[in-house]
Amino acid sequence: MNVVAAQRFSKMHGAGNHFVVVDLRGGFEPAPEWIRAVADPCTGVGFDQLLGIEAARTPGAVAGFRIWNTDGSPARQCGNGARCVASWLRREGLQIGRDFVLDSPSGPLRVEVLDDGRFAVEMGRPDFAPTAIPFTAEAEAPQYRRRLFDEVLSFGAVSMGNPHAVVEVADAAATPVATLATRLQGSGDFPDGVNVGFAQVLAPDRIRLRVYERGVGETRACGSGACAAVAVLVRRGRVGREVAVELPGGVLGVRWPQDDAPVTLSGPTAFVFDGSFAAAFAAAAAPAR
Repeated sequence: MNVVAAQRFSKMHGAGNHFVVVDLRGGFEPAPEWIRAVADPCTGVGFDQLLGIEAARTPGAVAGFRIWNTDGSPARQCGNGARCVASWLRREGLQIGRDFVLDSPSGPLRVEVLDDGRFAVEMGRPDFAPTAIPFTAEAEAPQYRRRLFDEVLSFGAVSMGNPHAVVEVADAAATPVATLATRLQGSGDFPDGVNVGFAQVLAPDRIRLRVYERGVGETRACGSGACAAVAVLVRRGRVGREVAVELPGGVLGVRWPQDDAPVTLSGPTAFVFDGSFAAAFAAAAAPAR
């Protein structure tokens, strides 16, 4: 294994959804074992997702990024992560203006800098087709029912660039999230795995949400999960088109103006600290591509 220089990183969070951000533009390539080591909160840094900054891949984009879960597996979408990437690029001095595009693993994302310093990201249009999620249901429906051990679980399913199942519950705080989510994740109905959200409707413009993410577990916030929950609940007539989503780590804003429009996610970002991994950590990365 080749020894490489220590790798700099930034620790960030968006509404409690926490990340490690590394710059891949110099040729650094994180290997799965390195990602798992850094994700360990006791011997590494700890994160919900690792975000790797790359050069833009499409015309008009200012930069790109990749996403990995704590188990080293790649992810395709992360709304809070996209907002943190935008904030990181601005701090690095990239001239990006008020509106710009980032290349995410699931495609280009339009980002807007709001007047209060927060970032809003267009997350794309929700796709409810089972083949797009992917989900084994034979036909698209607002609600699905599956027997999981001794109970029947009702949920909606949607792709926000990554797969989501959304369960409406009476009390999100009292719901056995880990138990129900892992049962659904292990059901075999979602070939690529699934993020499972548990949503409690508080008012037509406000919900409470907990999300158990594939490859991670329960997180304090999930941007794509917030978008998925609102999309599923709008389709069922349970909420309006602009919703405040209360998560354990903070509040995110979700707006879906009409069915053929993209969902927009807004919320805060914060820098926690900057540092560098010791050479022994950095050496665990795979050779540059």
